Amino acid sequence: MKALQITDNHLLEVLELPAPQPATSEVLLRIKYVGFCGSDLNTYRGRNALALKPVIPGHEISAVIEAIGADVPAGLQVGQQVTVDPYTACGRCPSCRRRRFNACQHNETLGVQRHGAMREFIAVPWQKVIPAEGLKPQEVALIEPMSVGFHAVDRGQVTDADTVLVIGCGMIGVGAIVRASLRGATVIAMDLDDEKLALARQLGAAATINSGTDDIHARLQELTDGAGPDVVIEAVGAAVTYACAVNEVAFTGRIVCIGYAPTDVTLPTRFFVQKELDIRGSRNALPDDFRAVIRYLRRGQCPTDRLISSIVTPTDAAQALADWDSAPGKVFRILVKF
Repeated sequence: MKALQITDNHLLEVLELPAPQPATSEVLLRIKYVGFCGSDLNTYRGRNALALKPVIPGHEISAVIEAIGADVPAGLQVGQQVTVDPYTACGRCPSCRRRRFNACQHNETLGVQRHGAMREFIAVPWQKVIPAEGLKPQEVALIEPMSVGFHAVDRGQVTDADTVLVIGCGMIGVGAIVRASLRGATVIAMDLDDEKLALARQLGAAATINSGTDDIHARLQELTDGAGPDVVIEAVGAAVTYACAVNEVAFTGRIVCIGYAPTDVTLPTRFFVQKELDIRGSRNALPDDFRAVIRYLRRGQCPTDRLISSIVTPTDAAQALADWDSAPGKVFRILVKF
């Protein structure tokens, strides 16, 4: 079978590997599409300290069931369209004991700490398979990244009484915009790119801010009657956006942090106390978040064609990744079609 592997910095190669055979409690999947995500790009750049290298990337998965092990329960069938929960959970750490398996202390994500799905076939435990019928195969590859944004909204306990600022309108920010809008919140989207901001409006944002040209503080004060947003979701991972979240969130507001900043961030900690802030991390997603994204996409109201920047073959994937590296701000998702 064909597989893609990041073998060194700025080097993605096509390999020929033997196809796996499923164990008795595993499902063999035939891969249809896999998305390149930001962690894959950082692994390619040599900036992902968590990543195995060389590594087969890929955890945004669209697949069909090819074969089923003997101990797989009824409900999963050959030919069924599915996606995959790509995270592991040890079952013993504090996170797992609290049933927050997405934040397992010993998590290994497909394509990061262990080989991922950029290959024609992959065998996975049946418990990690999530049915995704009723969607186009390429849409199924969008479920995992959108679910991360969905989970962040859940972490922020967003309700219809809240005004929510989402900083960063990439794929994960898009997921946050959608779920906050579905919950009835008033959503403000912020980004440097006007095209992404126009898409944010289409997905439910009531207002937008271009952080490169607008006065952020003045605009937020105008939009919130001087109060600031009740919830800020940071989906960029930069010192300036972390500081913006703390500065602009309302008193007694909530900040949800998704983005990984490449260096330590200095923050105005006096606001932690003065505003009595809740500052929360948000990592990965839970199966219920995946299922919520599937229900949303089944409505057919999401312009998924605008979220897919390009679809490439394994042979063309190296050039696509190099192009993304040179112009990262213009890409939502690159899908590799197997």
